[in-house]
Amino acid sequence: MEISSANSQGKYYWLIGILSVAIPVVVALLLFKPSGMLVVDKPWVYFLPHLNGMINSATAVFLVLGVYFIKNRNESLHKLCMNISFILGSIFLVSYVVYHASSEPTSFGGEGLIKTVYFALLISHIILAAVVVPFVLLAFYFAWTENFKRHRKIVKFTFPIWLYVSITGVIVYLMISPYFPY
Repeated sequence: MEISSANSQGKYYWLIGILSVAIPVVVALLLFKPSGMLVVDKPWVYFLPHLNGMINSATAVFLVLGVYFIKNRNESLHKLCMNISFILGSIFLVSYVVYHASSEPTSFGGEGLIKTVYFALLISHIILAAVVVPFVLLAFYFAWTENFKRHRKIVKFTFPIWLYVSITGVIVYLMISPYFPY
């Protein structure tokens, strides 16, 4: 029985490893894709950045609620909030990939200090979004397998990074949205 469990655990670790590499690679490829590489040329695609802003906002709210509920020993609402956060993050990722594969990049039009602030937020957001992926996946795996000791240990630094990524995603969206061409 333990061999089967170890094999299963190894398979999940491999899957987490593959996703942890594949997701940032796909996003990086989209950021540096050749101009004019349109996969979907439909007007509905241009709603996706607005949807992504809403998803990031909701994710931040559910992350904070999840922490609130676990601190108040309400495990069922904590689990619900964290599952919603995970689902929202997954939907965001699909929406983000579809949008960036289907549209030309938008240039930030601000000047001076605001441009520096924008790029500082954007760069930290992108780097931490890539970094947090394996930790979020591991946190969910540990919770799912009821390894709460490891879950608690990893979420101590996963939560603030994930929350930062969600909040800065909204801020970056709000800063770039006046420059969308549609």
